[in-house]
Amino acid sequence: MPYLSLSNACLAFGHVPLLDHAEFQLDPGERVALIGRNGTGKSSLLAALVGRAHLDDGIVWTQPGIRVGYVPQEPPFDPELSVFEAVVAGMGETSALLAEYHDVSHRLSEGGDDAEALMERLEHLQHELESRQAWTITSQVERVIERFSLDPDAKVGTLSGGQKKRLALAQALAVAPEVLLLDEPTNHLDIAAITWLEDMLVESGVTLLFITHDRRFLDRVATRIVELDRGALASFPGNFTTYLTRKEQMLADEALANARFDKLLKEEEVWIRKGVEARRTRAVFRVQRLDKLRAERAARRERMGKVQLQLETADKSGKLVAELEHVSKSYGGRKIIHDFSTRLQRGDKIGLIGPNGAGKTTLLRLILGQLAPDAGQVRLGTKLEVAYFDQFRTQLDPEAMLADVISPGSDYVEIGGTKKHVIGYLGDFLFAPERARSPVKSLSGGERNRLLLARLFARPANVLVLDEPTNDLDIETLELLEQLLQDYDGTLFLVSHDRAFLDNVVTQTIVAEGEGVWREFVGGYSDWADWKSKADQAKQQAARAESKVAAKPAEAAKAKGEKLSWKEQRELEALPGKIAELEEEQKRLTADLEDAGIYQRDPQAAQNKAARLAAIDEELLVLLERWEVLEARVQG
Repeated sequence: MPYLSLSNACLAFGHVPLLDHAEFQLDPGERVALIGRNGTGKSSLLAALVGRAHLDDGIVWTQPGIRVGYVPQEPPFDPELSVFEAVVAGMGETSALLAEYHDVSHRLSEGGDDAEALMERLEHLQHELESRQAWTITSQVERVIERFSLDPDAKVGTLSGGQKKRLALAQALAVAPEVLLLDEPTNHLDIAAITWLEDMLVESGVTLLFITHDRRFLDRVATRIVELDRGALASFPGNFTTYLTRKEQMLADEALANARFDKLLKEEEVWIRKGVEARRTRAVFRVQRLDKLRAERAARRERMGKVQLQLETADKSGKLVAELEHVSKSYGGRKIIHDFSTRLQRGDKIGLIGPNGAGKTTLLRLILGQLAPDAGQVRLGTKLEVAYFDQFRTQLDPEAMLADVISPGSDYVEIGGTKKHVIGYLGDFLFAPERARSPVKSLSGGERNRLLLARLFARPANVLVLDEPTNDLDIETLELLEQLLQDYDGTLFLVSHDRAFLDNVVTQTIVAEGEGVWREFVGGYSDWADWKSKADQAKQQAARAESKVAAKPAEAAKAKGEKLSWKEQRELEALPGKIAELEEEQKRLTADLEDAGIYQRDPQAAQNKAARLAAIDEELLVLLERWEVLEARVQG
């Protein structure tokens, strides 16, 4: 029996049908990804399934008694609530008692003159909660809050965007849902949090329906892809990679079928316009068929057009964009950047990777000369024209009309040396002509991102700074943006948690490693992740080797009292020298790899040194174990 189903669903926005007699079913154990272009109605479908929105027609069915968790794209929270109160807010009458119990317990722990009254109130609340069997819920809420690294006493209004997203997820998971509906769950989360969420969703076994543009997340989590396209829902078993292969073939088949249909319609139109003799002798059924063909062609919904992306580039900057030498920056005693050096040149495409709050924006401002370092020097290049994309869209006035956002005071923009009417330019970004005079506040999240990109690309620039440009964009637009940035001959700084986007766009990455330490790598996210995985393995192997040297193994104890052969004695005498040589080589390689410049000067040499460093760890482990065994036999 399905958990959720949608039957003959119809929903329209104005004259555009978002759902056109759509059918959908979510079965136990499935993890279904809902994909489609911005504005096709994905969020509306999710909201309808949980009763937050109403269909124009059709039936929504939910299995009786099932627990459903729902995280909308922009979760609404009372800023005055504490994190604990916000998490339990969705639990009916029990939530108010739990919130009060948490508050009274907290006040009681702080002491004060009203301790006796607080104790009495606490006892009353305890009895009330026991009668409702609420203690299981309390412990579950506390575990979820801890799992998401949130402070239960923090006010919601003080949380960052990423923390609010984690709070929304915590609220949904606190009721131990059997079905979880997530709308863009990766927005505002850093890469570590996204990876953790992937693992948790896969390992928990929860039945899942989610919307996301994150292609890595889709491939890792989804067991089925459902695409909303022109009002209909099409199902594709498997992950996103499998969907892409099947979808390409489907589009080719659709294009061929449409071409055949159009050819037949054209032939019938020619026939009906023939002379008097043909009209006298024509068969009635052919006239009827032509009427039917005309009706089918009129009803056919074409695929939405693609965004037409083109950058207005300024004159080239100087070859040097920025050079940082031993730069440091701290805030309130906390090191944000410590002794960081780099040299960035025209045409570099740099990705900045790090957890929320690591200081990516601070580093960018230092690089662009907008902030002075506490120590070290920053040298800027010449003729820099910077355009900035802000993930929070603060550059957009909610009351301004779309046309005024793009070209205030003028009906034209200049792109690539050619003047273009602002309405035509907005059309390139899929905004219909009638929407040119609409206010910004009428746009969805994805549409606001498209508008901000349109505004950004209309300004001459040779340095682009994109801070989370992928939030809310559909996959097709993402891929077009990737292509545009790959072909861009200026300098790009990209702050993103979209791993596939980083891999496809950047040529190098600057990664936060904690305690103000930043390191530069050649390549994208995957290149850095591979290096980090190998480095972590090397550390673990070194730790295991040290523990084995410190502990007496059983085989050494068994060998106690045995004599060494002449060959074994020579081997034992040579071992300290061999180990010392390997340790010296290990130190040299580690020092070489700590120089960020090696990744730019000779990336192949850097990879070879990293591989040799991993091999040395294995060799040392073998030699140390052998030395330990032989030494134990000598001592015996």
